[in-house]
Amino acid sequence: MNLARIDLNLLVYLDVLLRERNVTKAANQLGISQPAMSNGLKRLRALFDDPLLIRTSEGMTPTERAQQLEPRIRSLLLQLETTIEPRNEFDALKSGRIFRIMASDYAECTLIPALLSRLRTMAPKVALDIMTPSDVSFNDVEQGRVDMVVNRFDEMPQSFHQKTLWLDHFSCVLSKHNPILADFNLSTYLQSQHVWVSKTGMGIGVGVDPQDVQRLGWVDKTLASMGKRRHITVFTRHYQAAALLAEQKDLVATLPSKLARLQLANNRVSIMPPPFEIPPFELKMAWSPLLQHNPAHKWLRKLITETAETLDQA
Repeated sequence: MNLARIDLNLLVYLDVLLRERNVTKAANQLGISQPAMSNGLKRLRALFDDPLLIRTSEGMTPTERAQQLEPRIRSLLLQLETTIEPRNEFDALKSGRIFRIMASDYAECTLIPALLSRLRTMAPKVALDIMTPSDVSFNDVEQGRVDMVVNRFDEMPQSFHQKTLWLDHFSCVLSKHNPILADFNLSTYLQSQHVWVSKTGMGIGVGVDPQDVQRLGWVDKTLASMGKRRHITVFTRHYQAAALLAEQKDLVATLPSKLARLQLANNRVSIMPPPFEIPPFELKMAWSPLLQHNPAHKWLRKLITETAETLDQA
């Protein structure tokens, strides 16, 4: 094959087509007409001698060959962009970039508001697209479709870059009318009804098995190590919902302390230290090695780190 005869724009077309899996959406993203995009797909099929995308009941589905090509094309284009782009620093004041950040409910409540506040001053045209853990796979991050993931991770691909933003401990949130407030200890804690809340990692969640203590998280694993167990009435993946449920007079929510402190102005609840020691956990940010040297991404990482340090000292 004569590389000099290959139109590099076709690789850009293929990258967007495989991401969008829709000719119209791909054309709109590239700012070209749908017929031009369709013609590009026809040329790509001839170039690779493969259909690449096949129309099915679920829409345009990539062939096995296309799935193999997708990460290679994405990597190639990112390397090409890095090679030819001016090495100027990212101009935050002028940029209209959209940063896509997967943030857990916990990170979205604690970190993102402060980050957005700084962004509106330092980069007023920049926008954030906040995605949930269920919206994103490790493959999305690896291929650079998502700029950053911020969450607690039990495991992560070794190829990812990562940084710990802070350590957080736990606090108990309960109604001011909860009778155990008068004598809040391990015994009364265990006699209460509890709200469970957690969502680590990424991907589609599954139902909780109350018998699987190891998967219930820090609080329940700690209790199990003591030979104890709490009675969980509600399982949720949303920390703000857990804090609201704790307003009911017979429920206790054991939450990360940074999130619990968001309820300080809520005169319907009290915040108490847990009546037993729970190990702290790490909030991390992680990103693809494909974005490691991107100037805009380096700027974002620095801003997130500085914001987290400010919150960690508060």
